[in-house]
Amino acid sequence: MGFDTRVLEIDAAAETERIINWLQYHVVRTLHRQGVVLGISGGIDSSVTLALCVRAFGPQRVVALMMPERDSDPQTVHLSEMVARHYGVEPILEDLTPVLEGFGCYRRRDEAVRRIFPEYDAALGYKMRIVLPQNLLEADTLNVFSLEIITPNGEVKSKRLPPREYAQIVAASNFKQRARMAMAYYHAELRNYAVVGTPNKNEHDQGFFVKYGDGGADLRPIVHLYKTQIYQLARYLDVPEVIQRRPPTSDTYSAPTTQQEFFFRLPFETMDLLWYAQERHVPVVDVAEALNLTPVQVRRAFNDFARKRRTTAYLRMPPLELRAEEHAAITIGQ
Repeated sequence: MGFDTRVLEIDAAAETERIINWLQYHVVRTLHRQGVVLGISGGIDSSVTLALCVRAFGPQRVVALMMPERDSDPQTVHLSEMVARHYGVEPILEDLTPVLEGFGCYRRRDEAVRRIFPEYDAALGYKMRIVLPQNLLEADTLNVFSLEIITPNGEVKSKRLPPREYAQIVAASNFKQRARMAMAYYHAELRNYAVVGTPNKNEHDQGFFVKYGDGGADLRPIVHLYKTQIYQLARYLDVPEVIQRRPPTSDTYSAPTTQQEFFFRLPFETMDLLWYAQERHVPVVDVAEALNLTPVQVRRAFNDFARKRRTTAYLRMPPLELRAEEHAAITIGQ
């Protein structure tokens, strides 16, 4: 039997009802909370999650937080306001720029950028981002990041990002997601509400999230859904068309960066089918034939997925706890 490219089609109405029932049960019965808080960004995932929460609890028991900062896309607040009011929710604006300046987020990040591009100066209008090679199916390249800066006159400069500078840029930038998590819990504890996370299956399973940042929540109602399935729910839930058409972005760096450029390296329509096939051990030749790819290309994608899951396994681990009954000494290297 060949590989059916329709395998990711879902009954959006039935899935919506299932998620709503799950949310209602666990918020009230498991967590003993009276409503929910979530961050919204004008993106597809948070918009779908917002729509689900409103259906589950009504707009009066849903707090939608807009948490932009200095580097955020100007469209973030506009689209967030639009989608919140589309579902009858009055959003709350929390500008995180002062918090992030206090953490030294921008200063620490820019120190690393200037070690590679000494001329970089955000105050003069320079922009920056980090990206991965985009030719995943055409070349067996590893996930080695490059740093790109955009000068005030629009010139793009790119250099391979050394490990030290990569670690500092990422560590500093992760203040953004962790500050949003802290703000969400402030509003949740203020009201005895639960925090709802918005990561989907792509982000969680491949490690495209920040531990105790956007990965920090009480409930994650869409974490089992592939990105293409999120779009199916979006159509059913009447998410505004402008948000459905908007390319998913990281909205982390000052230069615009899509999620494909920054992390996934493939269009979601292709990646989701490849990933589904790998998880279910579909023969490579069947996958290649169905997607009009070569077996070599399929294996490259499979290898990339495996590397990402392996190198980001730490993110998905709960805190390790030493149990009272554990007595055996553990040594490394023996």
